Amino acid sequence: MNPIAREDITGLVLAGGRGSRMGGVDKGLQDHRGIPLALHALRRLQPQVGTAMLSANRNLPDYEAMGVPVWSDSIEGYAGPLAGLLTGLEHARTDWLVTVPCDTPDFPSDLVDRLAEAAAAQGAEIAMAATREDGELRAQPVFCLLRTGLAPSLLAFLQAGERKFGQWTAQHRRVQVAFDDAAAFFNANTSDELRQLQG
Repeated sequence: MNPIAREDITGLVLAGGRGSRMGGVDKGLQDHRGIPLALHALRRLQPQVGTAMLSANRNLPDYEAMGVPVWSDSIEGYAGPLAGLLTGLEHARTDWLVTVPCDTPDFPSDLVDRLAEAAAAQGAEIAMAATREDGELRAQPVFCLLRTGLAPSLLAFLQAGERKFGQWTAQHRRVQVAFDDAAAFFNANTSDELRQLQG
């Protein structure tokens, strides 16, 4: 088993969505304990990876002020998290890319190490987080480590009009990594959930 070095992983914070369940606001820029949600996620991710960047489709100067490269979707029309993922794969200069959403500021500080360890041990192309909830394992697919060489496969999938994360990842060697602390993956999709996060 060849371990995956941190320097071989680019981290991507996904902040390119419509924020429709939060009234259309730019979710990554919403205040969380005094700083934008996306910046929380970025600061938590940076120590876990070699280099980091952001995926955003509006308010680009605000995201650029966070100090890392910012890329917009290469596929038009807010095509969902897979479009942001594709953009990351196209711009990463490492063999691996790991993604986290902008609305989950407290994800585990050992997320990337554990995903990388599982991918290396299983010879997987994709390692994604999963949480144990009510005795069942539930995939958290946007917390995902994957080989950047998968970009052509994802582009073809999106160009065919497909959008389902699980449907695409099922085409590749993938492994799920169980995390016991489901609360660490709590995400703020609505204004009420954002208020809950402040607690």
